[in-house]
Amino acid sequence: MNLDETTISGRSHPAQPKARRLRGVDATRGIALVGMMGVHALYTGDLDEGPALWYSVAGGRAAATFAVLAGLGIAFSTGRERIRPGAQGWSIAASLTVRALAIAFIGLALGYSDPDIADVILTYYGVLFLLAIPLVFLSTRALAVTGVAVALLMPVVSMPLRVLLPAPRLENPTFAWLFSDPLGLLAEILLTGVYPVLPWTTYLCAGLLLGRLRLSTVRTAWRLLVGGTALAAGAWLVSWSLLRPLGGLEKITEAGEAAGMPSGAVDYIVAFGPTGNPPTSSWWWLALCSQHSATPSDLLHTTGVAVGLLGLMLLLAHVSNPNYRLALDAFIEPLAAAGSMTLTLYSAHVVFMNSPLDVFDEELSLAIQVLVAVFFALLWQHHVGRGPLESGVTWLSKKARTAVEHRA
Repeated sequence: MNLDETTISGRSHPAQPKARRLRGVDATRGIALVGMMGVHALYTGDLDEGPALWYSVAGGRAAATFAVLAGLGIAFSTGRERIRPGAQGWSIAASLTVRALAIAFIGLALGYSDPDIADVILTYYGVLFLLAIPLVFLSTRALAVTGVAVALLMPVVSMPLRVLLPAPRLENPTFAWLFSDPLGLLAEILLTGVYPVLPWTTYLCAGLLLGRLRLSTVRTAWRLLVGGTALAAGAWLVSWSLLRPLGGLEKITEAGEAAGMPSGAVDYIVAFGPTGNPPTSSWWWLALCSQHSATPSDLLHTTGVAVGLLGLMLLLAHVSNPNYRLALDAFIEPLAAAGSMTLTLYSAHVVFMNSPLDVFDEELSLAIQVLVAVFFALLWQHHVGRGPLESGVTWLSKKARTAVEHRA
């Protein structure tokens, strides 16, 4: 789920295994990993008491941060600049395609997972990587316009389209599903599923834009922290204004009752979020900013959270005061180690959560998983380097790139 700087482009970059910029990026991935593990492992809450604290903080935001950082990783791997059409473009497209297929294959292999335990994101990620291919050829301005347009318009376009499509299964994609109903699976991955790829292209554009910035500077880190926080707060405030003072909540409640939704369903969706998309009974549903609602406010809010969190971790990685450095390193280094192999650790987490080995209380289960993941990542990174699954995916993508380059 993360990429190194030389995987796709084949360009030679200075070796910077301890570069603070990369530590900050990997530490942000590590936080997102822990957030998703917590969402899967811990109690999310109920309608009477509301969302649990962990779910209120990490629900929706952790997965979105992963998607933003996926775009950032692609930008790193393509040289942090616009790709020009030609032989190099074909080799990058081939490498991204193979990487996408490999990640989707792992996701389908994990499809046996109970969706009540974990909604596996990897198959959606694979398709998202395919959509990245045309995006890497865009200029920075065109990329920014595309990201904003997708965030504002795709949820609107999605509403009437989802009315015409079959109701989503909301199951984890599997090989059996792929062969029995490929078009239905594609529709769910693109529009109606838990992580709808088309609106989530917002995150991919944001990550690609971030990757073209000078992330090594303190000024950029501050701008990301302030700008991301402002975007997250502004999107939430717009949603709150539309739902509360402007009466949107009453409108969607009336629409829900008219559509025959069960009692309390509207309140539950507002508090906990829909499963991937808002209902289609009223346009006012697009005012939601709830977890996994894929509305304009949700897409912009979660993008802002990811950008602000990245800015914060980059700033922390830049602190040089020896009075704080030791404590910050003790915080950042384990997260960065885990964040450097999130594909491996996420997959292991899904397997463990669906295995007979998970016999612990929720809090203890999460603590054990995080400690084991960090300990493994630190040891593996020190003695081997890139994570096991990351190594396999990188090897395949390099083979694809090399094959295309030799044909050129």
